[in-house]
Amino acid sequence: MSRLVDALIPPSKRQPVEFLIDALDLDSGNSLSKRSAFLIMLVLAGTIAIAGILTDSTATVIGAMIIAPLGTPILGIGLGIVTGHLGLVVRSIGWVLAGVVVVVLLGLAFAAFVATPESLAANSQVVGRTSPSLMDLVAALATGLAGGFAMSRKDLSAILPGVAIAISLVPPLGVVGVCVGQGLWQDAAGALVLFLSNVVALVIAGSVVFTVAGYSRDPSSSPSANRRRAYTVVAVLTAIIAVPLAVNSVLSIATARWGVAIQQTTEDWLDGEEGARTYAVAWSGLTATIDVTTDDGSVPPIDTLQTAMSAVVPSFVGVVIDVGQGVEHVVQ
Repeated sequence: MSRLVDALIPPSKRQPVEFLIDALDLDSGNSLSKRSAFLIMLVLAGTIAIAGILTDSTATVIGAMIIAPLGTPILGIGLGIVTGHLGLVVRSIGWVLAGVVVVVLLGLAFAAFVATPESLAANSQVVGRTSPSLMDLVAALATGLAGGFAMSRKDLSAILPGVAIAISLVPPLGVVGVCVGQGLWQDAAGALVLFLSNVVALVIAGSVVFTVAGYSRDPSSSPSANRRRAYTVVAVLTAIIAVPLAVNSVLSIATARWGVAIQQTTEDWLDGEEGARTYAVAWSGLTATIDVTTDDGSVPPIDTLQTAMSAVVPSFVGVVIDVGQGVEHVVQ
């Protein structure tokens, strides 16, 4: 086991615990400089991220991820857990909460620039952050491991910008603020769950790497009882976050399959109808709506569709057929 640990974090490349505390604890050393830098970069990162979200610009959002400083106190929580320093854990949590408040308030302010709530539904930066799944948690765990190794090894600091890009922290908070400002509470909740899952994953992964690196055995570390309590809290938080992500993952897969079945069943029902056309299925909760057009606006008997639909989707799934007349006007 020791050989594996030495291979992962060679003693000659291992950062001393004092370096990590200085890097991750915003209240140690020159605290005034650290705090001001954190707040300045947080406000700028939040502004850039929200501007990128509202303009649906992936490149702009990535730029915000690179300079976002929230990863520092989050990894500080992991280090505090491993070394048993409750004060570091509490201070780091406080800075994370402060960051949440700042970015969400920025999002609320920028929500005034959104034309309509409906416009956010077509925004890929918003849609991609309001329906998190277990894969998001897996990606966050892997990113957290990379971040932990980058902090623990002297030769891996160059990958930290990549870690910042991979772990999405500020953009989901920006989405929370914008969605709350537009009254889209369900979307805001989804983005908040994504942020929380990323935070928990980063804490867990960082704690694992810092433990492997031997920081828990450092002479300055506190008794193991403190760490055991902290690990218990993290495990409970992980379960709380993982459950909604798992449910959402299952629902996403199920609705995708039901959507295909609904569209195919509707097309079969309209077979032979002059000029019939079906469009993509849109979901609102557990209700699916599919738009249909025909030349004269008439459709076959609904009873036939109801019977066919009951065989392919569960009874608790609502299906709405929006029928219109396919009329085209040549204007030029």
